[in-house]
Amino acid sequence: MSRTASKHLPATLSEAARAVLGIADPGKKAAESRRLAAAWRAGEIEWAFTGSLPDRPARPPQPTLLPPSQMPRRGKAGSLRSRIALLHALAHIELNAIDLAWDAAARFGATMPRAFADDWVSVGDDEARHFDLLATRLADLGGAYGDLPAHDGLWQAAMDTAHDLPARLAVVPQVLEARGLDVSPATAERLERAGDAASARIVGIIYQDEIGHVRIGNYWFRFLCKSNGLDPVSTFRALVEKHFTGRLKPPFNDSARESAGLTKEFYAPLESD
Repeated sequence: MSRTASKHLPATLSEAARAVLGIADPGKKAAESRRLAAAWRAGEIEWAFTGSLPDRPARPPQPTLLPPSQMPRRGKAGSLRSRIALLHALAHIELNAIDLAWDAAARFGATMPRAFADDWVSVGDDEARHFDLLATRLADLGGAYGDLPAHDGLWQAAMDTAHDLPARLAVVPQVLEARGLDVSPATAERLERAGDAASARIVGIIYQDEIGHVRIGNYWFRFLCKSNGLDPVSTFRALVEKHFTGRLKPPFNDSARESAGLTKEFYAPLESD
């Protein structure tokens, strides 16, 4: 594609990240994430870093954001209401994950190899695809993203680690996203039992992709530790204890975590009683 045809594309990776972060409408944010990820892969956006990133991404008026402790319970397992609430919660996670991926690529990419940006732009593309799948399924069930309250824990974690890449990599992909590896198989099974094979299939797609996302976080975390002569396991534990409130909750999907490089010695000592 010629530069003329690409004139509406952001020129640099930082500009691309600001473009995604600056969109409030969820569907448009997902579409722009996918468009700019394709442009990045095609070499139409420069690996360059200009300007600063916002502290918070743009968000739509709904859903109402609540502290995690104030989130309502989802109701009876398997009911339509419960399934809509589950898919809504997953859609909210994926929407945040779009912003988290682009923020990581642009906020920290200048000090890392280009492959770091490649990885996180790819994650941003995946998360946008996940959001679209969930939004479409919500519509099939008579719901929509924004209908229910949601919590702000994911972006709070981003703000808490905005100036510390090892901490960001420890907490976001290797604690928060890794939690999805623990719960997704059982979630898909519950949806299947409820007769909702379409929703179960989407959870399965997200699960497989998220193994790769945790693997990316673990790879770059180990890369930084090796570059700085640090032990990755003890460094991970120290950062999680500093930046993550509470203990990690079992049961853990040890096999999925190990396939992502997140072996038991990383997280087992941080397990809650």
